[in-house]
Amino acid sequence: MSVLNTTEIMDLIPNRYPILYIDKVEELVPGEKIVATKNVTINENYFQGHFPGNPVMPGVLIIESMAQAASILILKSEKYKDKTAYMGEIKNAKFRKMVKPGDVITFEIIMGKQKKNMGVVDCTAYVDDKKACQAQLTFIVPDVKRK
Repeated sequence: MSVLNTTEIMDLIPNRYPILYIDKVEELVPGEKIVATKNVTINENYFQGHFPGNPVMPGVLIIESMAQAASILILKSEKYKDKTAYMGEIKNAKFRKMVKPGDVITFEIIMGKQKKNMGVVDCTAYVDDKKACQAQLTFIVPDVKRK
């Protein structure tokens, strides 16, 4: 089990502000499970134009946040060290609760099947212990070292 801060996260995935959506990793079992969080603030750039007067985090960015947490999980395994994970497919995405400024989203990602350079993860996002979103993501990890 390990904990990663934002700097350590940026060492693993290429995302940077304003597209880095994971603030910290609270639990990590490489190749098995990750629990990560994002603090949603009114200062997020997407709130300027997404439902002004009733700010709601866009669903596509919740999925992107889950993908970033999943990338950390995948890339912490020795098999994929120093590589980059890309999203290949989104299945069964369901949005259950609106995510608003002031919320803390907790992402729980469980590794499923893995083949050569692919992985399937089951993702769930929670706000206040209530399911906000869930999806199954497929990742592709090319056999190329990250620069």
